[in-house]
Amino acid sequence: MQAFTVEKENTNKRIDKVLREKYPKLPQSFMYKAFRKKDIKVNGKRVKEDYITNLGDIVEVYIIDDILYGKGLTQSVDYSKAFTVVYEDRNILIVNKKQGIPVHPDKDSPENTLIDLVNTYLSNNSNNSKAHGFSPALCHRLDRNTGGLVIIAKNNEALKVMLEKIKNKEVKKYYQCIVRGKMEKPQATLKAYLEKDERNSRVYINDYKTKNSLEIITKYRTLSIIENLTGEHAGSLLEVELITGRTHQIRAHLAYIGHPIVGDGKYGDNSLNRELKLKHQALYAYKIKFEFSTRSGILSYLNGKVFEITPDFNGILHSDKNI
Repeated sequence: MQAFTVEKENTNKRIDKVLREKYPKLPQSFMYKAFRKKDIKVNGKRVKEDYITNLGDIVEVYIIDDILYGKGLTQSVDYSKAFTVVYEDRNILIVNKKQGIPVHPDKDSPENTLIDLVNTYLSNNSNNSKAHGFSPALCHRLDRNTGGLVIIAKNNEALKVMLEKIKNKEVKKYYQCIVRGKMEKPQATLKAYLEKDERNSRVYINDYKTKNSLEIITKYRTLSIIENLTGEHAGSLLEVELITGRTHQIRAHLAYIGHPIVGDGKYGDNSLNRELKLKHQALYAYKIKFEFSTRSGILSYLNGKVFEITPDFNGILHSDKNI
């Protein structure tokens, strides 16, 4: 732990700017992680990165000295183990997140998350200086074991615009998944109600509205059928479009109609998962379309653009029988 007193030349400044000036070799990703973990204190109290300093403030920094002074950090981070860059400009970054990587810190994964590694990637790239101390932010989330496209804002204005576009359904998100069995209809729009169980970190689906449930709408179309998913089971490769975007919506909704995603340990068929020896659910956010119908400010150039990746289903697909 290091501590210092704020002198006159550092008063009336954001605390993150003061730290960058005092510890120039401290990777910015570690600094912002320290703020999230409550490891930066002023006068004994935890502060956020936008705290404005006062003369005489006592600042405590709970970061080990080797990181604080940039020692032993010359080895580059292999970001490809967590994500690959699909698109980047001055305002946004779109990455292809690997399965098994949490997007943000939580009680089970306080560090080495997607946003941590993205922050490190951006701070190590000389062309990606932070705008007015803004820490790159997730515009939406994916489950830990879902792979695919994630949009990250690189400045506050881009974050504001993108969140509004997502809320207004002007950003279309498409998924591919493999489910157990053949779908009764080649394509359909499914409607139901979802209720969250925060305590057990899962959701429940019903056909009727309850006090705490929210409507969900999930569209799918069958891309191909898998005649021999295992010795006893057939499967279907689906494209899914989220009309509403609730927690675990795709996984729980498809399981509710009798077609769970293979590899899903929470809502799926565990005997089938064991037979397939899958570590992660066969679910990828594979395509994003920007279809802006209202003013889009600094992101207007994205209108009409489509970004797509090829899901890695690790050899699950044994049939290319299109329907």
